[in-house]
Amino acid sequence: MPVVVHVAVVDPLPMFRRGVATVLSPAGHRVETPEDVLAWARSRQPAVVLVTLSSQQSWDLLGALHDAGSAHVVALLEEQTAEQTPSMAGVRAVRAGATSVLSRGSEGEAVLRTVEATADGLAVLPAEVLAALASASLPSGGSPNRPAEERLSWLRQLAAGTTVAELAGRVGYSERAMFRMLRSLYRDMGVQTRMQAVLRAQELGWLPPAADRLSRRP
Repeated sequence: MPVVVHVAVVDPLPMFRRGVATVLSPAGHRVETPEDVLAWARSRQPAVVLVTLSSQQSWDLLGALHDAGSAHVVALLEEQTAEQTPSMAGVRAVRAGATSVLSRGSEGEAVLRTVEATADGLAVLPAEVLAALASASLPSGGSPNRPAEERLSWLRQLAAGTTVAELAGRVGYSERAMFRMLRSLYRDMGVQTRMQAVLRAQELGWLPPAADRLSRRP
């Protein structure tokens, strides 16, 4: 039986919000437009928040959702502006805590696939955003120390698509404690998000490249 995903849509246009509901509701997902998104996310699981990054307020909300750790965020990007290209905005969104990035003008099927994958703890990123993240300048100060084997196992599981909730259950911590320990690991690695940590670990040879991991799957 498909998992029902609770989806909050944060966008300035009512017509766009209704359009998202039209796409997701027939698949059994519950779409809402809460006034207090943080409180909404804390009370619903699995929760995905679609945020159109069109103002400083929306960027602040993205950061607050990341700090709360209670929902996955799909960052919706406008078309290119004079300030930044979509790939630059996508990199900024991932660094600010977005799990996935999607063009606001995407077709309904792409929105549905992205929401369902994000709810499963998978990151969905445009190729140009992923390339920009992979080629981004690494933090100065040399390479971080190799983590203990337990922490490396966390990275391996996250890279394979394990959600934080699943990882917490496997290792015997609460989900909140798991989030805290992962954030500590990310800080030690000089990164801010799960995606950056996985890419950084691959660059340092701590994890096999994505192609190798896929080839080893049964």
